[in-house]
Formats: sequence, structure tokens, C-alpha cells
Amino acid sequence: MSSGLPIALIQTRTPATQAAALAHVEPLIRQAAAQGAKFILTPEGSNLLEQRKDRRGLAIVSERQDAVVLGLRHLAAELDVWILMGSAIVKSEQAGDDRAANRSLLIDANGGIVARYDKLHVFDVDLPNGETYRESSTIRPGDGAVVADTPWGRLGLTVCYDIRFPHLFRQLAKAGAGMISVPAAFTVPTGEAHWETLLRARAIETGAFVLAPAQGGTHEDGRRTWGRSTVVGPWGEVIARLDHDEPGVLHARLDVSAVEKARSSVPALRHDREFTAP
Repeated sequence: MSSGLPIALIQTRTPATQAAALAHVEPLIRQAAAQGAKFILTPEGSNLLEQRKDRRGLAIVSERQDAVVLGLRHLAAELDVWILMGSAIVKSEQAGDDRAANRSLLIDANGGIVARYDKLHVFDVDLPNGETYRESSTIRPGDGAVVADTPWGRLGLTVCYDIRFPHLFRQLAKAGAGMISVPAAFTVPTGEAHWETLLRARAIETGAFVLAPAQGGTHEDGRRTWGRSTVVGPWGEVIARLDHDEPGVLHARLDVSAVEKARSSVPALRHDREFTAP
């Protein structure tokens, strides 16, 4: 068997209720663990993808009550694996703000939550195809970056739209992240045009592994997501990817020593200079 950290990205088409979402993702996680993965990552919105306002508001609960959060914690402990729940849409519980949080959760092999990250950049856009997104109307953005320790090195946490903000990735790398997660639910037009290019660019700029599990296909609320879950190495090479938007498991092995090799070959993280803005 080849050496390296065995990981798996779970590609989902998350349903519009937590019970259905857990029933959807659990067999894929079990499959990944049975096939040897020790670190398993799921996409953005792993517990709930629902834009219809009359249903969304009633569905969102606290992190402590969410069936998928609780289910993945139990699975991590049962299967002796680490799980990055790409994000859960949960109540932010911020006084005076009834918006939800889009929260990435890192779960250790005992089922404990060792890191939380609330998505910093929310996606508000009117697309040429007529689709409109106003994530800020329902999601309260976070206010801090997060890097977490794992048995295999430091992991920087991001979610979806964060991929378009290279300064965030640079700061994560400077804080010691050799792996950066990008769980996503990319739209089809932007996914087709930009998804792989952005992932490879962020990996090259940081000399880090970029791990991008994705939602894919047509969801119950009518949205369409791009899929194509991807693992990119620190030299910018695509190590593994799914070429479709169907639910599935993507396996890869990470040679963690490749991070230092890439950063030694192109030491750009050490070469920042102060400059005068135009």
C-alpha cells in the first residue's frame, strides 16, 4: 500500500431536512472509512440545503440539536476517523441577529469538536442566467480565520466563496496550515468557469494541499451545484477529482512532506513587502 495520509472527500446532494441529510451522507462516510480513509471531509451545507424561506427558517436548529452534527460526531468516534463537516447551517445564537451561521466543524476521532469556523465571506450576486443569491440575508458572516491542529499537521478552514479571497489563504498558510479545506456548493456557471482554476491557484500561492469536497446536482429547492470534488497538491497539481456531480467518495493520499518541498522551492510566503497602495 502506498504511503501518505489517506483522506476521502464526500460529494453529496444534500436533502432539505436534517434527517434525510444524515441518511444521505452516513453511508458515504462509512464507505470512505471502510476503504481506509482516516480523514474524511464533507461539503458545505452537509446538514441542510434549503433556500425556500417558508421551510428554511423552521428547519434550522442549534448546533447542539442538529441531527447531522450529532450523527457525524458519533460516526467519527465509532469509525475512529477525523471528520471535517464542511459546514452546517445552524443558528448563530448571536444576540440581536436571527440569521444562521454557515459553520465548518472539525471533529476528532473521539467525536469531539476541536475547531469551529463561521464562513467569513457571504455570497451575494445576480448571475447572467437569472439566478440570484443573497446569502447575507440569511447567514451571519464570521469574524475570524481559523487554523486547527490535526495528527497530520495544521488545517486551515474556509468555506466556498472564501476561495475568491487569496489574502485569507495566505494568512492561513503563514499561520502554519499545510492543508486548507474548501467545502463548497458552487453554482454551475461559476463552477464550470472557475472552480478548478481557483483551487489550483490557492494551492500554488500557499504551497498547501487544497481539499475541496462539493455538493453536486439539482437539489430539492431547485438550485444546481457543480460537484467535481477535487484534491490539489501544494505544487498546484490535481491529485484526485470526480468528473461529475453525482454523490460519491473521492479517495487520495497526501504526502505531507510535499508542503515543505513546495515552499522551499518557491518561498513566496517569506517574501511579502510593505508597499504604498495606489
